[in-house]
Amino acid sequence: MPDIRHSPEAPTRTQAMAPGEHIDAHRHDDHQVVYAGSGVLAVTTDTGTWFAPGTRAIRVPAGCVHAHRAHGHLALHLLGLPADTNPLGLDAPTVLSVDPLLRELILACTRSPHDDDTPERLRLRAVLLDRLRASPQQPVQLPAPTDSRLRAVCDALHHDPADPRTLAALATAAGAGERTLSRLFRRELGMTFPQWRTQLRLYHALRMLADDVPVTTVAHRCGWSSTSAFIDVFRRALGYTPGTHNRRP
Repeated sequence: MPDIRHSPEAPTRTQAMAPGEHIDAHRHDDHQVVYAGSGVLAVTTDTGTWFAPGTRAIRVPAGCVHAHRAHGHLALHLLGLPADTNPLGLDAPTVLSVDPLLRELILACTRSPHDDDTPERLRLRAVLLDRLRASPQQPVQLPAPTDSRLRAVCDALHHDPADPRTLAALATAAGAGERTLSRLFRRELGMTFPQWRTQLRLYHALRMLADDVPVTTVAHRCGWSSTSAFIDVFRRALGYTPGTHNRRP
């Protein structure tokens, strides 16, 4: 990531972003919680991409170089937290589940300036930190491969998430053995090939849904065998159906 900006303080604010708009690579000396009130947010670091609709938030640790990208019309809520405030004890980007209460707390805390330390705001932030501590972590992430053979396979599927080839066929095209690639998926990406492909397809599905692509078309373009199969996987992964994606509060 070239031209990395350094902002000592992570901002707390609400920001509208147009589809495809991005915030270039930068880092803060503070932690930051990033939430999409509408649209889909993607946060990219040198180790991968984390993505979140409105049922998820992304926590970015202090010092982590990251960039943002909007899919659909994004209502971006940024919440800065001091470096010594780490309710989850995490040192890597993490996707967190956002329930209705946590959502309202994030919205309330990002409406007013960061330095507005009124008693009411301090109480809100204290409750928000309590809710963050209780938020389950969600594996909504696409880790970035480093091995050239693994990268070739991942790039091919990024280009066409509906590609039906098996790992064996993809391995042959990449000049590697199936077992070698299987080990690389586990070692470098922390998941099996089927798990990674599902995450990839969910990522592309969220991007398409944010652009108002019909559910049936999304299921086809992302490689699911049927619309019902897509709906089932999507609901189990994200907690709501793809048909309601753009009707979330």
